[in-house]
Amino acid sequence: MRADLLVIAKEPVPGRVKTRLMPGYTAEEAARLAEAALADTLATVAATPAGARTLALRGRPGPWLPPGVRVIPQRGGGLDERLAHAFDDAYAGHPIVLIGMDTPQVTPALLEQARDALRTAGAVFGPAADGGFWLLGLARPDARLLRGVPMSRPDTGRIQLDRLRAAGLDVALLPTLTDVDTAADAAQVAALAPHGRFAAAVEACLCGGTTPHAPRKVTGRVRVGTS
Repeated sequence: MRADLLVIAKEPVPGRVKTRLMPGYTAEEAARLAEAALADTLATVAATPAGARTLALRGRPGPWLPPGVRVIPQRGGGLDERLAHAFDDAYAGHPIVLIGMDTPQVTPALLEQARDALRTAGAVFGPAADGGFWLLGLARPDARLLRGVPMSRPDTGRIQLDRLRAAGLDVALLPTLTDVDTAADAAQVAALAPHGRFAAAVEACLCGGTTPHAPRKVTGRVRVGTS
């Protein structure tokens, strides 16, 4: 069965992305981590068998964009509206699996699991450790499933899942993943995917940076910023 893959992301501009990584990282370092996370995510999408691959982008494409990924602009105000529009704008008659740029540890196997779940389920849902969600797949997009869901809250994932089930959809669940929001998240995710661009960027910021940082302690392969 064909399923399309959709990524929603911001252009990695200092001061506009990953601001919760500060002050453990500078604005420039946070943007470098965001760019590495986006590059890893898009590389995984490119490596996953799928139909169309689309990036709903707020900003302009950069050298991190791989071949074969179509770019569409984000529309709407709040994240719920932007997600709803992204599904609508990318929809071409096939199921869609959407992810963000915050889980660079995602693997092709996880995306294939999500794709295959839509053969029988109306939706597939990947909960995030912070209470949100890292993946949402829909057999048939419907803006009413997303609009009005409060975003960036500890209960966002529960509310979104309840919305899907209230619509009568059979929802397949994926494993819980950690979003990269804080310096501690960055260290944890880098350790989970030590060979990716994101892990290399974390290590470069901690070992080769020239700007002052908050005190750090060593945890595993990477050091965790305290803020």
